[in-house]
Amino acid sequence: MAQDFYETLGVERNANAEELRKAYRKLARKHHPDLNPGDKAAEDRFKKVQEAYDVLSDAKKKQMYDQVGFYSENGAAAAGAGPQGPNMGFGGFDFTDMFAKGAGRAPGAGAHPNAGGAGESANFQDIFSHWFGRSHEQPQQSPQKGTDLEYGLNIDFWQSIRGTQAKLSIAHQEACATCNGTGTRRGADAVCPECSGSGTVNQMAGAMRFSLTCPRCEGSGRLRNRCATCHGDGTVSATESVEVRIPPGALQGSRLRVAGKGNSGTMGAPAGDLYITLRVEDHAFFRRDGDDIHITVPVRIDEAGLGTKIEVPTIDGRALLKIPQGTKNGQKFRLREKGVLNARTNQRGDQIVEATIEAPVVQDERTKELLREYAQLHPEDPRSEMWTKV
Repeated sequence: MAQDFYETLGVERNANAEELRKAYRKLARKHHPDLNPGDKAAEDRFKKVQEAYDVLSDAKKKQMYDQVGFYSENGAAAAGAGPQGPNMGFGGFDFTDMFAKGAGRAPGAGAHPNAGGAGESANFQDIFSHWFGRSHEQPQQSPQKGTDLEYGLNIDFWQSIRGTQAKLSIAHQEACATCNGTGTRRGADAVCPECSGSGTVNQMAGAMRFSLTCPRCEGSGRLRNRCATCHGDGTVSATESVEVRIPPGALQGSRLRVAGKGNSGTMGAPAGDLYITLRVEDHAFFRRDGDDIHITVPVRIDEAGLGTKIEVPTIDGRALLKIPQGTKNGQKFRLREKGVLNARTNQRGDQIVEATIEAPVVQDERTKELLREYAQLHPEDPRSEMWTKV
């Protein structure tokens, strides 16, 4: 069974030239024999990828492949070449067998010269070599929407909290100014003489009549000469400066869309979009969780035991926090609406403060006396409850 070239490259059947090129480059790098020495399977995959791209990147070869499900250099339906078996390119009919049995011309029909009576061999090779066995003008492309672009942007913690403006230099494809994105030299296109501008041609094979896309103009009805500037692509490489607004409260991994700033479309089709993924740098002290801000604050043993009020940092500056009497290590306190502003809800998160009780560093006798006195006043074992559960 012949390989599916689209499946080999991992693309959809409507993939444009740029998507085909990207898929090919990625797979070619992955399976290249130089990067996989001694790997016969990788070498075989590399050859299949090359074959698939060779056909799908050539407009004429791609047309034949899309219409009949295979491609060969002489256009022949070689045995087993088609997806439905030998000579089975259209709806399962074995045309070679039909012609061999002497299927005659339809009355008044201009049958193919080899599709005659008994003793004459007529098959798909006769039909397609007639249509695809010649060189043609560069085919007219249909309008295609520009592809989207992805861009990663690093911002620091404060830029994500407060918002910022960023000026980016974006490399993309823009419409060729020489041909206005048509890919055609001005004044060079003309009505296709093969199909008289209809885009389709009729072909007779015995009693069967086929309506095929005109191979000379690829169904456009017109011939053209390629633009010398863009070589017929309709787009050229360019760099554009784009101003981007980062809203306050932007999260790590946030994706911003800038409409119409991707690659230009061809023949007047709209441009793609630019997508910017934000990467937010960590802060040395503040930790963000959604719209909440978390911090850890050291508390002296006397402050925790007696209770007090301390100043703690917030993203707005200093704030006063009450430490109640008997505060334990790891206890958390909430400062309402001291977190990040959510642009969608217009509400702020909270700041969560975790207290860590720090034991004093005893270096003088007086402090030691006070701690001994404290131990005599409070002889209870704080680990006693633990032992009851062991």
